[in-house]
Amino acid sequence: MPTGVPIEVTGLTKRFGGVTAVDDLSFTVEPGRVTGFLGPNGAGKTTTLRSLLGLVRPTEGTATFGGTAYRDLTQPLATVGAALEAASFHPGRTARNHLAVYATAAGLPKARVQAVLEQVGIAQYADRRVGGYSLGMRQRLGLAYTLLGDPGVLVLDEPINGLDPEGIKWIRGFLRSLAADGRTVLVSSHLLSEVQQSVDEVIIIARGKLVHTGSLASVDTDAGHSVVVDSPDRPALASALQAAGLAFTEGRTGFIVADGDTGRIGHIAFVAGVEVSALHRQKSGLEDSFLALVGGGDAA
Repeated sequence: MPTGVPIEVTGLTKRFGGVTAVDDLSFTVEPGRVTGFLGPNGAGKTTTLRSLLGLVRPTEGTATFGGTAYRDLTQPLATVGAALEAASFHPGRTARNHLAVYATAAGLPKARVQAVLEQVGIAQYADRRVGGYSLGMRQRLGLAYTLLGDPGVLVLDEPINGLDPEGIKWIRGFLRSLAADGRTVLVSSHLLSEVQQSVDEVIIIARGKLVHTGSLASVDTDAGHSVVVDSPDRPALASALQAAGLAFTEGRTGFIVADGDTGRIGHIAFVAGVEVSALHRQKSGLEDSFLALVGGGDAA
Protein backbone atom coordinates (compact mmCIF):
# COMPACT_ATOMS: atom_id res chain seq x y z
CA MET A 1 0.00 0.00 0.00
CA PRO A 2 1.50 3.38 -0.98
CA THR A 3 2.36 5.71 1.87
CA GLY A 4 1.71 9.43 1.61
CA VAL A 5 4.24 12.06 2.60
CA PRO A 6 3.53 15.61 3.76
CA ILE A 7 3.30 18.40 1.23
CA GLU A 8 5.26 21.32 2.65
CA VAL A 9 5.04 24.86 1.29
CA THR A 10 7.35 27.32 3.05
CA GLY A 11 7.62 31.06 2.39
CA LEU A 12 6.51 30.55 -1.21
CA THR A 13 6.47 33.73 -3.30
CA LYS A 14 6.04 34.02 -7.05
CA ARG A 15 6.13 37.27 -8.99
CA PHE A 16 5.37 37.71 -12.67
CA GLY A 17 6.92 41.06 -13.51
CA GLY A 18 5.26 43.55 -11.22
CA VAL A 19 2.45 41.18 -10.23
CA THR A 20 2.77 39.08 -7.08
CA ALA A 21 0.71 35.92 -7.67
CA VAL A 22 1.74 34.17 -4.45
CA ASP A 23 2.96 36.08 -1.40
CA ASP A 24 4.99 34.39 1.38
CA LEU A 25 2.69 31.36 1.51
CA SER A 26 3.30 28.57 4.04
CA PHE A 27 1.22 25.47 4.85
CA THR A 28 1.50 21.69 5.35
CA VAL A 29 -0.76 18.95 3.98
CA GLU A 30 -0.70 15.74 6.00
CA PRO A 31 -1.23 12.14 4.77
CA GLY A 32 -4.44 10.25 5.50
CA ARG A 33 -6.74 13.23 5.01
CA VAL A 34 -8.42 15.06 2.15
CA THR A 35 -7.31 18.68 2.22
CA GLY A 36 -9.14 21.38 0.28
CA PHE A 37 -7.01 24.14 -1.24
CA LEU A 38 -9.53 26.94 -1.59
CA GLY A 39 -9.73 30.48 -2.86
CA PRO A 40 -11.47 32.58 -5.50
CA ASN A 41 -10.37 32.54 -9.12
CA GLY A 42 -7.10 34.46 -9.37
CA ALA A 43 -6.15 33.80 -5.73
CA GLY A 44 -2.91 32.04 -6.64
CA LYS A 45 -3.96 28.39 -6.29
CA THR A 46 -2.79 27.19 -9.69
CA THR A 47 0.49 29.11 -9.45
CA THR A 48 1.12 27.45 -6.08
CA LEU A 49 0.39 23.99 -7.48
CA ARG A 50 2.55 24.61 -10.56
CA SER A 51 5.38 25.69 -8.26
CA LEU A 52 4.90 22.53 -6.21
CA LEU A 53 5.15 20.37 -9.35
CA GLY A 54 8.20 22.12 -10.76
CA LEU A 55 6.35 23.79 -13.63
CA VAL A 56 7.04 27.27 -12.26
CA ARG A 57 10.23 28.41 -10.53
CA PRO A 58 9.39 30.25 -7.28
CA THR A 59 10.79 33.73 -6.77
CA GLU A 60 11.35 32.81 -3.12
CA GLY A 61 10.61 29.89 -0.80
CA THR A 62 10.14 26.16 -1.33
CA ALA A 63 7.42 23.64 -2.10
CA THR A 64 8.29 19.99 -1.44
CA PHE A 65 7.02 16.46 -0.94
CA GLY A 66 8.37 15.14 2.33
CA GLY A 67 11.22 17.64 2.07
CA THR A 68 12.12 16.77 -1.54
CA ALA A 69 11.43 19.02 -4.51
CA TYR A 70 9.50 17.43 -7.36
CA ARG A 71 12.47 17.72 -9.74
CA ASP A 72 14.61 15.73 -7.29
CA LEU A 73 12.22 12.79 -6.85
CA THR A 74 13.78 9.56 -8.06
CA GLN A 75 10.39 8.16 -9.18
CA PRO A 76 8.02 11.09 -9.66
CA LEU A 77 4.96 9.14 -10.85
CA ALA A 78 5.35 6.67 -7.98
CA THR A 79 5.36 9.56 -5.50
CA VAL A 80 2.95 12.13 -6.94
CA GLY A 81 -0.07 11.83 -9.20
CA ALA A 82 -1.21 15.23 -10.47
CA ALA A 83 -3.91 16.67 -12.70
CA LEU A 84 -3.66 20.44 -12.93
CA GLU A 85 -6.00 21.23 -15.79
CA ALA A 86 -9.03 19.71 -17.46
CA ALA A 87 -7.73 16.53 -19.04
CA SER A 88 -7.21 16.65 -22.78
CA PHE A 89 -7.26 13.37 -24.69
CA HIS A 90 -6.93 12.52 -28.37
CA PRO A 91 -10.54 11.75 -29.34
CA GLY A 92 -9.49 8.94 -31.66
CA ARG A 93 -7.56 7.01 -29.01
CA THR A 94 -9.06 4.53 -26.60
CA ALA A 95 -8.63 5.00 -22.87
CA ARG A 96 -6.47 1.87 -22.72
CA ASN A 97 -4.19 3.14 -25.47
CA HIS A 98 -3.92 6.58 -23.89
CA LEU A 99 -2.80 5.15 -20.55
CA ALA A 100 -0.51 2.57 -22.17
CA VAL A 101 1.47 5.35 -23.89
CA TYR A 102 2.13 7.08 -20.56
CA ALA A 103 2.89 3.82 -18.75
CA THR A 104 5.44 2.85 -21.39
CA ALA A 105 7.08 6.28 -21.30
CA ALA A 106 7.38 6.09 -17.51
CA GLY A 107 8.68 2.52 -17.51
CA LEU A 108 5.66 1.25 -15.58
CA PRO A 109 4.30 -2.32 -15.86
CA LYS A 110 1.56 -2.73 -18.46
CA ALA A 111 -0.58 -4.33 -15.78
CA ARG A 112 -0.99 -0.91 -14.17
CA VAL A 113 -3.19 0.20 -17.08
CA GLN A 114 -5.88 -2.40 -16.39
CA ALA A 115 -5.52 -1.89 -12.65
CA VAL A 116 -6.25 1.85 -12.74
CA LEU A 117 -9.07 1.44 -15.27
CA GLU A 118 -10.74 -0.91 -12.80
CA GLN A 119 -9.92 1.37 -9.86
CA VAL A 120 -11.81 4.32 -11.38
CA GLY A 121 -14.65 2.19 -12.72
CA ILE A 122 -14.25 2.53 -16.49
CA ALA A 123 -12.63 -0.82 -17.39
CA GLN A 124 -15.72 -1.84 -19.37
CA TYR A 125 -15.30 1.24 -21.57
CA ALA A 126 -11.51 1.00 -21.91
CA ASP A 127 -11.56 0.10 -25.61
CA ARG A 128 -13.98 2.83 -26.66
CA ARG A 129 -12.64 5.98 -28.27
CA VAL A 130 -12.35 8.82 -25.79
CA GLY A 131 -14.16 11.17 -28.17
CA GLY A 132 -17.40 9.45 -27.17
CA TYR A 133 -16.81 9.77 -23.43
CA SER A 134 -18.97 11.94 -21.20
CA LEU A 135 -17.34 14.61 -19.03
CA GLY A 136 -17.60 12.33 -16.01
CA MET A 137 -15.85 9.48 -17.84
CA ARG A 138 -13.07 11.81 -18.98
CA GLN A 139 -12.62 12.96 -15.39
CA ARG A 140 -12.28 9.32 -14.34
CA LEU A 141 -9.75 8.72 -17.10
CA GLY A 142 -7.77 11.73 -15.88
CA LEU A 143 -7.77 10.25 -12.38
CA ALA A 144 -6.65 6.90 -13.80
CA TYR A 145 -3.62 8.64 -15.28
CA THR A 146 -2.69 10.18 -11.91
CA LEU A 147 -2.83 6.70 -10.33
CA LEU A 148 -0.63 4.92 -12.91
CA GLY A 149 2.43 4.96 -10.65
CA ASP A 150 0.37 4.03 -7.55
CA PRO A 151 1.53 7.26 -5.87
CA GLY A 152 1.23 8.19 -2.21
CA VAL A 153 0.33 11.80 -3.03
CA LEU A 154 -2.51 13.11 -5.22
CA VAL A 155 -2.69 16.76 -6.32
CA LEU A 156 -5.91 17.56 -8.18
CA ASP A 157 -6.92 20.95 -9.55
CA GLU A 158 -10.72 21.51 -9.69
CA PRO A 159 -11.60 17.80 -10.18
CA ILE A 160 -15.30 18.36 -9.45
CA ASN A 161 -15.79 21.36 -11.75
CA GLY A 162 -18.54 20.78 -14.31
CA LEU A 163 -19.64 17.35 -13.10
CA ASP A 164 -23.24 16.25 -12.67
CA PRO A 165 -24.50 15.22 -9.19
CA GLU A 166 -23.74 11.54 -9.79
CA GLY A 167 -20.18 12.33 -10.85
CA ILE A 168 -19.67 14.64 -7.86
CA LYS A 169 -20.89 11.92 -5.47
CA TRP A 170 -18.53 9.37 -7.01
CA ILE A 171 -15.45 11.62 -6.87
CA ARG A 172 -16.15 12.59 -3.26
CA GLY A 173 -16.26 8.94 -2.24
CA PHE A 174 -13.20 8.15 -4.32
CA LEU A 175 -11.13 10.91 -2.70
CA ARG A 176 -12.16 9.67 0.73
CA SER A 177 -11.06 6.13 -0.16
CA LEU A 178 -7.65 7.38 -1.32
CA ALA A 179 -7.10 9.20 1.96
CA ALA A 180 -8.27 6.15 3.92
CA ASP A 181 -5.46 4.21 2.21
CA GLY A 182 -2.98 6.59 3.85
CA ARG A 183 -2.36 8.80 0.82
CA THR A 184 -1.96 12.57 0.90
CA VAL A 185 -4.82 14.16 -1.07
CA LEU A 186 -4.83 17.86 -1.99
CA VAL A 187 -7.85 19.12 -3.94
CA SER A 188 -8.17 22.70 -5.17
CA SER A 189 -11.44 24.52 -5.76
CA HIS A 190 -12.77 28.07 -5.89
CA LEU A 191 -16.03 26.96 -4.25
CA LEU A 192 -16.25 25.61 -0.71
CA SER A 193 -19.67 24.14 -1.50
CA GLU A 194 -18.07 21.83 -4.09
CA VAL A 195 -15.70 20.14 -1.66
CA GLN A 196 -17.16 20.61 1.82
CA GLN A 197 -18.61 17.08 1.87
CA SER A 198 -15.27 15.50 1.00
CA VAL A 199 -12.53 17.44 2.80
CA ASP A 200 -11.21 17.14 6.35
CA GLU A 201 -8.89 20.13 6.37
CA VAL A 202 -8.92 23.41 4.46
CA ILE A 203 -6.24 25.82 3.32
CA ILE A 204 -7.78 29.09 2.14
CA ILE A 205 -5.90 31.78 0.23
CA ALA A 206 -6.89 35.12 -1.23
CA ARG A 207 -4.80 37.54 -3.29
CA GLY A 208 -1.86 35.17 -2.97
CA LYS A 209 -1.85 35.13 0.83
CA LEU A 210 -2.90 32.53 3.38
CA VAL A 211 -6.09 33.61 5.17
CA HIS A 212 -7.09 30.43 7.01
CA THR A 213 -5.91 26.89 7.67
CA GLY A 214 -7.48 24.23 9.87
CA SER A 215 -10.34 21.76 10.08
CA LEU A 216 -13.46 22.31 7.99
CA ALA A 217 -15.40 23.09 11.17
CA SER A 218 -12.91 25.83 12.03
CA VAL A 219 -14.05 27.89 9.04
CA ASP A 220 -17.17 28.83 10.96
CA THR A 221 -17.14 28.18 14.69
CA ASP A 222 -20.48 30.01 15.07
CA ALA A 223 -22.44 27.71 12.76
CA GLY A 224 -25.59 26.50 14.49
CA HIS A 225 -25.52 29.25 17.13
CA SER A 226 -26.75 32.12 14.96
CA VAL A 227 -30.29 33.06 13.95
CA VAL A 228 -31.35 34.24 10.50
CA VAL A 229 -34.29 36.67 10.43
CA ASP A 230 -35.71 38.55 7.47
CA SER A 231 -38.60 40.86 6.68
CA PRO A 232 -40.11 42.57 3.62
CA ASP A 233 -39.27 45.77 5.54
CA ARG A 234 -35.61 45.28 6.44
CA PRO A 235 -35.03 48.85 7.69
CA ALA A 236 -37.87 48.45 10.23
CA LEU A 237 -36.52 45.07 11.31
CA ALA A 238 -33.03 46.51 11.68
CA SER A 239 -34.37 49.32 13.88
CA ALA A 240 -36.22 46.84 16.10
CA LEU A 241 -33.14 44.67 16.55
CA GLN A 242 -30.96 47.69 17.30
CA ALA A 243 -33.48 49.00 19.84
CA ALA A 244 -33.36 45.63 21.60
CA GLY A 245 -29.56 45.82 21.78
CA LEU A 246 -28.92 42.87 19.43
CA ALA A 247 -25.82 42.85 17.24
CA PHE A 248 -26.34 41.52 13.73
CA THR A 249 -24.88 41.44 10.23
CA GLU A 250 -26.70 41.45 6.91
CA GLY A 251 -26.33 38.31 4.82
CA ARG A 252 -27.77 37.19 1.53
CA THR A 253 -30.90 35.69 3.11
CA GLY A 254 -31.53 38.17 5.92
CA PHE A 255 -30.00 39.49 9.13
CA ILE A 256 -27.72 37.12 11.03
CA VAL A 257 -27.92 37.49 14.80
CA ALA A 258 -24.99 35.85 16.61
CA ASP A 259 -25.95 33.76 19.65
CA GLY A 260 -29.58 34.70 19.05
CA ASP A 261 -32.79 33.11 20.31
CA THR A 262 -35.59 32.59 17.78
CA GLY A 263 -38.33 33.10 20.38
CA ARG A 264 -36.93 36.41 21.61
CA ILE A 265 -36.27 37.72 18.10
CA GLY A 266 -39.78 36.78 16.98
CA HIS A 267 -41.23 38.57 20.01
CA ILE A 268 -39.15 41.70 19.30
CA ALA A 269 -40.47 41.81 15.73
CA PHE A 270 -44.06 41.22 16.89
CA VAL A 271 -43.96 44.01 19.48
CA ALA A 272 -42.47 46.37 16.88
CA GLY A 273 -45.19 45.46 14.39
CA VAL A 274 -42.65 44.18 11.84
CA GLU A 275 -43.69 41.38 9.49
CA VAL A 276 -41.21 38.47 9.52
CA SER A 277 -40.67 36.42 6.38
CA ALA A 278 -37.91 34.16 7.74
CA LEU A 279 -36.84 33.14 11.25
CA HIS A 280 -34.63 30.12 11.86
CA ARG A 281 -31.34 28.97 13.28
CA GLN A 282 -28.46 29.10 10.84
CA LYS A 283 -27.80 25.49 9.91
CA SER A 284 -24.43 26.23 8.39
CA GLY A 285 -22.54 29.46 8.03
CA LEU A 286 -19.66 27.85 6.11
CA GLU A 287 -20.26 29.51 2.76
CA ASP A 288 -20.81 32.96 4.27
CA SER A 289 -17.70 32.55 6.43
CA PHE A 290 -15.69 31.41 3.42
CA LEU A 291 -16.80 34.42 1.38
CA ALA A 292 -15.93 36.71 4.28
CA LEU A 293 -12.44 35.21 4.50
CA VAL A 294 -11.69 35.63 0.80
CA GLY A 295 -13.28 39.06 0.45
CA GLY A 296 -16.75 38.14 -0.77
CA GLY A 297 -16.21 36.89 -4.28
CA ASP A 298 -14.00 35.87 -7.16
CA ALA A 299 -10.96 37.88 -8.05
CA ALA A 300 -10.43 39.07 -11.55
